Amino acid sequence: MSTLRALTGEFLALEAKIQTGGGPAAIARQHEKGRLTARERIQKLVDPGTFFQECGLWAAHEMYKDHGGAPAAGAVTGIGVIHGRRCMIIANDATVKAGAFFPMTAKKIIRAQNIAMMARLPLVYLVDSAGVYLPLQEEVFPDTDDFGRVFRNNAVASAMGVPQIAAIMGFCVAGGGYLPVLCDTLLMTEGSGLYLAGPALVKAAIGQEVSDEELGGAEMHAQISGTIDFREKDDHACIERIRSLVAKYQVPVRPARSGPSPHASPDRAYDIFTDKPGAQFDVRDLIACWVDSAARRNAEGLESLTPDFDEYKAEYGQTIVCGYASIGGYPCGIVANQKKTVQRTMPGGKSGPSKSVQMPGVIYDDASDKAARFILDCNQRKVPLVFVHDTTGFMVGRDSEQGGIIKAGAKMVNAMANSTVPKIVLITGGSYGAGNYAMCGRAFDQFLALAWPSAKFAVMGANQATGTLATIEAKGRERRGEVLDAEAKKQIYAAVHASYTEQADIRHGAARGWVDRIIDPARTRDELVAALAAADQGWDYSVRFSTGVLQV
Repeated sequence: MSTLRALTGEFLALEAKIQTGGGPAAIARQHEKGRLTARERIQKLVDPGTFFQECGLWAAHEMYKDHGGAPAAGAVTGIGVIHGRRCMIIANDATVKAGAFFPMTAKKIIRAQNIAMMARLPLVYLVDSAGVYLPLQEEVFPDTDDFGRVFRNNAVASAMGVPQIAAIMGFCVAGGGYLPVLCDTLLMTEGSGLYLAGPALVKAAIGQEVSDEELGGAEMHAQISGTIDFREKDDHACIERIRSLVAKYQVPVRPARSGPSPHASPDRAYDIFTDKPGAQFDVRDLIACWVDSAARRNAEGLESLTPDFDEYKAEYGQTIVCGYASIGGYPCGIVANQKKTVQRTMPGGKSGPSKSVQMPGVIYDDASDKAARFILDCNQRKVPLVFVHDTTGFMVGRDSEQGGIIKAGAKMVNAMANSTVPKIVLITGGSYGAGNYAMCGRAFDQFLALAWPSAKFAVMGANQATGTLATIEAKGRERRGEVLDAEAKKQIYAAVHASYTEQADIRHGAARGWVDRIIDPARTRDELVAALAAADQGWDYSVRFSTGVLQV
């Protein structure tokens, strides 16, 4: 069994555990109330047999241990198909601390809203939340990426014309009550509650005794306050109503594209990919597992099947592979780090051109120039960009600096950052330092970011960083008067290496919302097709593309 295949199995087992939310007892309590869990609601909401592309499953992983943990940050978010329309679905998981908002809950929901606004995906909220998790209120309440930003996005999405439906299917209290009321359409099930303050708080604040129903029940809001648009008997009726309402949106729905089969078996990724030190592979072989198969004629007029991938400047800047592709019938541009040693042809004098060796996964100045030019062309063509990360970063040293690596790298970053087409990211191996930025890191308006279990990212690799950090730690101790022998320094090095390695693990990043999905490598093609289809549904390609000043 390959290392990648075994690692994927480990990740899938952990994902199954995360998907149980608060666990069997909490699920049973939800059922006793006559309510479905968040995942059960989504399963009934989406079209049968379709793929729910969940985002943020690993959010809050191994975080909040002092508070009992928060699997998936107490919310389920992702892109699902409802009556043929792709929608962003956001559901509170009431089995996790009654659906209360942890700091990562807010960040996860904000990320889902941003994805929806980028592609004009209708937003469907399934609300079942106790509001802010009070023990962590200072980390949830005030900042630009905290709880209030969710409501700001509700209002902005509405102004953009992004449809929003909210269904209260449990409790929606305190400030959280503004989320559904800021949406276009509001549903509520009987037995649910919507109010700014519950009965106990009302009594304490103003001395008034009032029941749940009088204060904020579905009947009251349907007949007296007029806040809700639809009162539904239970979860089943509410979900059926949501499906009916989504079907009546006048949103542009492009017919599903039926692309040919992949050129190579997606399972081959397990045999091709390696992250063993010193081992190499050709990233084109991975790309062949994802792109469509195309029939092309040779000089004799005979047809043969080849990958539907037109490589751009194939003999220049070879440490980045660029090309125009079709994946599931959707056109796109691919920018991928090459993971084998290549040769660069250098200009020469009387003796003619010379050759130099370029290392795998390193971004050189010629590759940066090529990638920047390719990105410009994809914006001109109005096709999405897929960035495939496996890089140690930009080349360093005298020759690279004199060759203008900073200037070339800045050109690539500028073109990528200003791109107006969808930017989809796939991290297969390392994604380090400024290489992460140039290949469309988290800060650069990714539409969706996918990662394999083998993915890692940090400022630099663990071995390089550990030496620097361990030296700093040792010198700090020596300044404080500690005497360190060789064994003590070895222990410092081991502790720093373990800590840095843990932080570079993709689960650490996914827990903090730095990637949207950790995926099975064998399903990469399906994931890319789903991402491209979501972007295709409503992306605004009329936005003008401009880079500003480019260094030349």
